[in-house]
Amino acid sequence: MCGITGVYHYKNSKRVDLPTLVKMRDTLVHRGPDDAGAYISDDQKVGLGTRRLKIIDLSEAGHMPMRAERANSKFEIRNSKFSASGGSAWITYNGEIYNFKELRAELLKKSHRFTSTGDTEVILHSYLEYGSECVRYFNGMFAFTIWDEEKQILFAARDHLGIKPFYYSFQNGSFYFGSEIKAILAHPDFKKELAEENIPRYLTFSSLPSPLTLFKDVEKLPPAHCLVIQNGEVKEREYWNPLRASNVQLQTSNEQFYIEEIRRLLRDSIKMQMVSDVPFGCFLSGGIDSSTNAALMTEALGRPVVTFSVGSKDFEKYNEFKYSRMMAEFLGTKPNEVLIDDLHLEEFLARFPFHMDDPNGDQVCVPLFWLSKFTKENGVTVIQIGEGSDEIFAGYSTYILALNLYKKWWQWLRMTPQFARTSAFKFAKLLNHPKFDFHKEYLRRLKDNQEPFWGNAIAFGDYDKESLLSDEFKAKFPCWSSYPVIQELYQEIDSIDTGADFLKRITYLELKHRLPELLLMRADKMTMAHSLEGRVPFLDHRLVELALNMPTSIKIKSGVSKYILKKSVEGIIPKEIIWREKQGFATSMSEWFKPNSPVEKRLTGIIRNSKLRERNILNYSYIERLINAHQVRGVEHNFRLWNLVTLSLWYDYWF
Repeated sequence: MCGITGVYHYKNSKRVDLPTLVKMRDTLVHRGPDDAGAYISDDQKVGLGTRRLKIIDLSEAGHMPMRAERANSKFEIRNSKFSASGGSAWITYNGEIYNFKELRAELLKKSHRFTSTGDTEVILHSYLEYGSECVRYFNGMFAFTIWDEEKQILFAARDHLGIKPFYYSFQNGSFYFGSEIKAILAHPDFKKELAEENIPRYLTFSSLPSPLTLFKDVEKLPPAHCLVIQNGEVKEREYWNPLRASNVQLQTSNEQFYIEEIRRLLRDSIKMQMVSDVPFGCFLSGGIDSSTNAALMTEALGRPVVTFSVGSKDFEKYNEFKYSRMMAEFLGTKPNEVLIDDLHLEEFLARFPFHMDDPNGDQVCVPLFWLSKFTKENGVTVIQIGEGSDEIFAGYSTYILALNLYKKWWQWLRMTPQFARTSAFKFAKLLNHPKFDFHKEYLRRLKDNQEPFWGNAIAFGDYDKESLLSDEFKAKFPCWSSYPVIQELYQEIDSIDTGADFLKRITYLELKHRLPELLLMRADKMTMAHSLEGRVPFLDHRLVELALNMPTSIKIKSGVSKYILKKSVEGIIPKEIIWREKQGFATSMSEWFKPNSPVEKRLTGIIRNSKLRERNILNYSYIERLINAHQVRGVEHNFRLWNLVTLSLWYDYWF
């Protein structure tokens, strides 16, 4: 795991200088405190920088940027703190390739020679052997850039599901990139500007869908995409799609088939992702996902895996210690627990915007930040986490609600005459109580012939944003609706799989948007804030392919979400954990904005006093009504208010 950055002046006469490259690189020291390297090409057109967190092959042989020669030439690793002549290709890389040993064995048969025992060299030699198709061979999480010295090609790629981030900017014939946006901002040629037009998307999704960011001219490479710059031309393409994967199993309603396949793939994925030359462990909430990770890690190790759990000191009703301790006892391991309180929230608010330069409005960032710090302080550098399971196996109650809404009402109501749908929406607008806002949003979608499901973490729909955004902003950016983001993804799946049912369509939507840019970025940024590597075995791309193409009847049965996963882990973890009600990561956010909360004035003050107010983007009278509705009228708006807190924090830090 590392922090990567670099520059390529592919269409101008500019030159890379070492002090600037080092400045960019060292904004990412938290991602890689163990080693630092830099490479500048002979013509000074290319510069690559790496901050390394040592995980596999702790020796100097794993130093990056790394260089390799093509087949039948001597391979060598250079001290890349200066430019070097000759050679074939250089790499700066963030992530892990879990099947690197198998790939290495195949490359050895093809006359490739290796001087290290890690995965970085395997990526580089895979590129030299297969070119840009090398990504098709990788099982892992990665974001990397390769400079092909001989062919004058820059090749960059992001992993299948978007577990690792990759940001970039094109400026007047120059290409800048980094694991985090702050590395790009550190270059003196980059002029920082707010991408105001993208704010409505953040208000809706609490993150920005790729390729968007809130910095003008900064984008992020979408998951499963690679980028090539050659002869002054830039080409980007998708190299994998779970709907197009050649090894996707044909749909069958045979429950036992899926149980066996899930067990096989989970065991294989969890075992593969335990490869490490440093201590590793597992986050344990006591839910089905983290408990499965812990149980199968223990099975593979032949001894209990070390686990880490987090809870609230002041609001015990949000804690899951009862179940995490039950699971720890079942495994025969001692639970490591950390409690957080309002003081932790205060420190988090001070540190959060630096680490989230691509803002993220998920409140789980708070406990995850402190759990990661606690884990690292206890000597662990690699941790397995349960992200992705709910998305691929339909684990949220909201999925069932959306499915029922569609089956019972939506598919029929959308066929009613337009005037009837318009009239229903107009009538709903007359209902003034905030509790009816939910109904108004869905009636508006129905009126406008839109899809009912936009995602599992929608803060402000378009109906809400009509009041939240200022009149001046809406006049300046008339295309402020977030629906085009959703519409494009639905059109994408419909063009690939014309027979996809409702659950498959919304799962694809979540995999392409909310999962990578909200959930996986909260995991990456909050763990890497403490130089901790988070791994997500449920997002092995083989398991995703299988799960996405399962029939709905296998995932949800008799109203039970995640049914097939629960059946698959029977006998592996206790039934009390398998069949208990889903609770989610411990957070007392619903208490934070209440009038008697010790942090309420701090949080609402962040919104009210933000410099963002000066730009006249938001309608603060509407925001005051939200706060009042939450505190006085008992309408739950904490998720929306947290969205506004994170946006305000981000803006005040970066602008």
